[in-house]
Amino acid sequence: MSNIKLFESVKIRSVWNDKEQKWFFSIADVIAALTDTVNVNDYIKKMRKRDTELNSNWETFCPPLEMRGDFDVSAS
Repeated sequence: MSNIKLFESVKIRSVWNDKEQKWFFSIADVIAALTDTVNVNDYIKKMRKRDTELNSNWETFCPPLEMRGDFDVSAS
């Protein structure tokens, strides 16, 4: 299976976990695809600032992990 998925022609990095039988997707890539933002990190920072509940649980929902890909997200 490919580790690169397309959403409306935007590349989304993904990883299949055999043990859990689940796909994991790059949150940064998903946000970039859905919002057309130029700076994903800035968008996430502002979103967390506006929503205190999201900010308090961010690490629980989205633990930061390195996800390597064969493309530059900023060029999407």
